[in-house]
Amino acid sequence: MTDFLSDILFFFERLDWLSLVDIFLVTLIFFALLYILRDTQAMALLRGILLLVVFIVFLTSILDLPAFSWFINATLPALLLSIPVIFAPEIRRALERIGRAGAINPINSPNADTKMEAMIEATISATARLSARQHGALIILQRLDNLAEYIKTGVQMDTTVTPEILLQIFYPNTPLHDGAVIITDFRIAAASCIMPLSSSGILERSPEREMGLRHRAALGISEKSDALALVISEENGDVSIAQSGRIIQQLSLERLENILFTFYRPSGLTRSVGFLEHYLPFLFTQKKEEEK
Repeated sequence: MTDFLSDILFFFERLDWLSLVDIFLVTLIFFALLYILRDTQAMALLRGILLLVVFIVFLTSILDLPAFSWFINATLPALLLSIPVIFAPEIRRALERIGRAGAINPINSPNADTKMEAMIEATISATARLSARQHGALIILQRLDNLAEYIKTGVQMDTTVTPEILLQIFYPNTPLHDGAVIITDFRIAAASCIMPLSSSGILERSPEREMGLRHRAALGISEKSDALALVISEENGDVSIAQSGRIIQQLSLERLENILFTFYRPSGLTRSVGFLEHYLPFLFTQKKEEEK
């Protein structure tokens, strides 16, 4: 006990502001890694690796196993080199998010605000009617990341966003109702587009069983880009929105409008009342609606 206290005292005697900065940076890196890997299949893999490492260290510390210790020491460098391969999708996603952090919104045309408001109003109007009729829909709103590769998978349209067009596209059993509508530059670029499915475990842990392929596709495109993905459930008409690999369910039309204006015009807090109430919970939690 005396030696332990002496070691702690020795540690604090050598601690200075540079050491604190050093510890903070290392902590920040681990926090960022865990935050990026949250709700992904890689998180379970990481837990398995950590448990295996702890077991091996414990085993070699209490038992004298020279052959086993040699084998672990020889294979450890190869295991470390395999980590970038195993976590390649998560590393790519993290680099993409870092790259987006310094991006500037390119929409600077004189009529951009007018077009944006018209697009959002048309989308909200269509969402209200689709929800009331329980017609399933998936609407992708492009922001900074280019979605050309997904637009090519659908039927090219390049038309103005109106409630009537969206209602016709997502009317059951019509040729375009399957897949997603992609809106770019405030116009419908294409319909019936194929979206990547999410590989995260968010939907599997959700108590709502009605969430299916549309919700997985919404999460999938939000994981691979900064787009907003609006989903209307055909089971009960619930409205959800996904962004950055997170999803909010059972949205009211008023809150949906606030979210859309917040993301398209962050400085326009007059239309997006309660920035902290709507923006931050949207990014960091999907359970806000359940807690109300």
